[in-house]
Amino acid sequence: MAFVTVRQQELEGPPVSLAERAYAAIQDRLIMLDIPPMAPIDDTALAASLGLGRTPVREALKRLEVDRLVVSYPRRGTFATGVDITDLAYISEIRVQLEPLAARRAAETAGPGVKSELAELADEVADLDVRALERTELMRCDLRVHRAIYRAAGNPHLEDTLVRYDNLATRIFCLFLDRMPHFDRHVGEHTALLRAIAEGDADTAAELALVHVTGFEKAIRAII
Repeated sequence: MAFVTVRQQELEGPPVSLAERAYAAIQDRLIMLDIPPMAPIDDTALAASLGLGRTPVREALKRLEVDRLVVSYPRRGTFATGVDITDLAYISEIRVQLEPLAARRAAETAGPGVKSELAELADEVADLDVRALERTELMRCDLRVHRAIYRAAGNPHLEDTLVRYDNLATRIFCLFLDRMPHFDRHVGEHTALLRAIAEGDADTAAELALVHVTGFEKAIRAII
């Protein structure tokens, strides 16, 4: 299905420059752990693999450092950040406040067209055979749902913040997915959340978003 093969550029909107293209492509590799945690990043080799010059790649890496996806050290170079499980509590502390807010705002303020799209997305998620999906397909599914909700909230500052922390949470999800016995339930929770927003039920949407985030943290902690 086209739903699960959506590329990161499509999640973020069309890139408008070479630096944007580099940013979206490298971000995708980091989130999906195609660039493993703590791995050194050779900007020359990376630029060649992307078919881009070193300048847009270096610009992208500066942005990704702000996003806490890469870290640079003087005289040592640039590396993918580690996936430190102690960060889970910090990430969750922020998401439990902002994810329900985004879901509530989307339910209250999104227009009929957006809500119709969310209802269609809910049906797509409900029809998925989650356990049959490859890891990358599953992660793109999860990302697409969250990005759709963030956009529907209609607050670009809230959206930017949530995208950043959802990216970090997704890296943790990727790392521990193979050890999570009920990851299909976690993904399946999106259906009810999307439908609550589409129906304009702000209280239920906020509650489901909170349950979703806290449930993720509990699921990870149960296997570490």
